[in-house]
Amino acid sequence: MELTLDRIVFWLNRIDSLLWGNFLAFFLVFVGLLLTIRLKGMQFRYLAYSLHLAFTRSDDDAEGDISQFQSLMTSLSATIGIGSIAGVATAIMSGGFGAIFWMWVIALIGMATKYAEAILAVKFRKVDDKGRMCGGPMYYINAGLKWKSLAIAFAIFGALSSFAGGNIIQANSIALALKDLTGLSTAWSGLFFAILTASIVLGGIKSIGKVSSYLVPVMAILYVVGGLIILTLKASLIPSCLYQIVACAFTGQAAVGGFLGAGVMAAIQMGVARGVSSNEAGLGSAPIAAAAAKTDVPGRQALISMTGVFLSSLVVCSITALVIGVTGVMGATGLTDIPLNGSTLVMHAFKSVIPQGDAIVAIGIILFGYSTIVGWAYYGEKCIEFIAGGRVLLLYRLVFCAVVFFGAVMSFDIVWPLADIMNGLMALPNLIALFALSSLVVRESKEFFALVEREKAFKRASKVKSVM
Repeated sequence: MELTLDRIVFWLNRIDSLLWGNFLAFFLVFVGLLLTIRLKGMQFRYLAYSLHLAFTRSDDDAEGDISQFQSLMTSLSATIGIGSIAGVATAIMSGGFGAIFWMWVIALIGMATKYAEAILAVKFRKVDDKGRMCGGPMYYINAGLKWKSLAIAFAIFGALSSFAGGNIIQANSIALALKDLTGLSTAWSGLFFAILTASIVLGGIKSIGKVSSYLVPVMAILYVVGGLIILTLKASLIPSCLYQIVACAFTGQAAVGGFLGAGVMAAIQMGVARGVSSNEAGLGSAPIAAAAAKTDVPGRQALISMTGVFLSSLVVCSITALVIGVTGVMGATGLTDIPLNGSTLVMHAFKSVIPQGDAIVAIGIILFGYSTIVGWAYYGEKCIEFIAGGRVLLLYRLVFCAVVFFGAVMSFDIVWPLADIMNGLMALPNLIALFALSSLVVRESKEFFALVEREKAFKRASKVKSVM
């Protein structure tokens, strides 16, 4: 049995390495850079404005299923998740601290990618026979590129990814965190969260959006505050940690403690793969939620969607990486003398500074993971609906909830490469579409940014009149 498991893990890791190391990572960077250049660095010029929109704007009278804030929270529920905690730890353990630098690079250019995804998703969204919004890469591939087979391929891989990265990996991390914290068996926690997931998922996007709008802010504040306390107490070590992240990105990292060492290519591969897992820019999942938002113009929701990358990768992931760095826990071992990895490594880092700090991480992982499962349930069902119609949605939801249990009891070594593979297969059709439709994104953006500047000019003029 162990030999069979070892062979499965070996081949999954090999496929993962071939997919992300030889082609997809560079294609993702290429598309992100292309969009950044063609959109003239809009993610930097409009970041402040997009954050303002994300937390203040509401187009409740516009066409859509959920508010813009709920759309962002649904997207964030699937991005500020296990990838921002356990994913960062596994990236460091596999690719060294240099992987974090490449996560940052992917995040900066990924903001333009996510903007482009969302603007296309809203532009090409449709209303189904029950009056619900349907959108995402499968729709803009089909309508924009007129390439039905590629659209179906995305939907198939998207549905599979909802089970792998969006479900199994989250349930597994939740179960392990609960077991480490309370001793609860993975089977019992899997059963509990399967039932809890069913209670939300069976209600559809409106139920998912409402739950996400409450869960995401609470979990983010709890985890971020805990991380900032540690970084404040260890502030003197932050500069050396930042230097190590940048230096190892270009030189690789030598073996230390339980870490076997990693070269530059390993850092790039893990940084890109885990970066995509964390912020989902280029993956094609977030635009499915963006398409459901109530918004007056596509560009407005695109900017709001873009903030998800900033919040997940450049805020939450950075806090996780720096906490691991300043606490010096890399290479620490557990009771079995096996180096800690994933969520258990982060829990150990928090606990080494804050009494009961592992409880903060465990609670964060539970809330992060659960909200991610809920968000990905919606992504997967929209992919299934595109392939087979609405008649199979109830069956999908029931199977999805059942998989939560099986994910909780699966081997940790299988979970992460399986999720990376599914994410890669999902991203490829989406990246092809973003490249082919980049000119359309540029045209839509010129019109939208002209509208934004007119609105700003009008507000300035109104302020002047009120003063006079």
